[in-house]
Amino acid sequence: MAIREIVLDTETTGLSAANGDRLVEIGCVELINHIPTGKTFHKYCNPERDMPDEAFKVHGLSEEFLADKPLFKDIAQDFLDFIGDSVLIIHNAPFDMGFLQAELEWSKMPRINNDVIDTVLLARKVHPGARVNLDALCRNYGIDLSRRTLHGALLDSEILAEVYLELIGGRQVAFSLAQDTKDDSGVTIANREVKKRPEPLASRLTENERQSHKDFIAQMSDAPIWQKYRTDDQ
Repeated sequence: MAIREIVLDTETTGLSAANGDRLVEIGCVELINHIPTGKTFHKYCNPERDMPDEAFKVHGLSEEFLADKPLFKDIAQDFLDFIGDSVLIIHNAPFDMGFLQAELEWSKMPRINNDVIDTVLLARKVHPGARVNLDALCRNYGIDLSRRTLHGALLDSEILAEVYLELIGGRQVAFSLAQDTKDDSGVTIANREVKKRPEPLASRLTENERQSHKDFIAQMSDAPIWQKYRTDDQ
């Protein structure tokens, strides 16, 4: 049976729907069996309010640009039809889901009950202690960011789709779910077990960098704890 997932991102006027901020853009990318199909959903929405400078600097969507765009309530059903009951893949899911649930409630539309995979939580599991914002993950996986001069919901969804596939082990993926949890909006956050690469990625460290690191560790103390975890190839 084919596995359908929707990678989703939004742009907003600010950080809190509870404080009057509104959604201004939705972008979705369809995956079938973890492969992008080319099918997308993309809409701008008139927020019926001003655009704070802080938000404009992030996504570049002005009040003037959004003035003739449809209201969220006018595109809500098309959005719900597109996502269906598929698992949603979202980076920092509580933020986007909070806005979507609020907009649906204001539009007197049903809440989203889909399972959601939060790629922030997934990235923290795969890369404990590392930075897990989208830019950092793209740099880690060598994903091109040159087209991302500003945030955009569809573009960020396309980039997140690439990151997500890397986080779950590239094209060779085991579709197994760990115990689900609930976020504050009541949406199920499905945690995915990650299949390790059959062969680790080649190290990007040069021999000089390796030696500099060893010299640095040697200066820490007579028996630095790092030595307990260092392998011969580090």
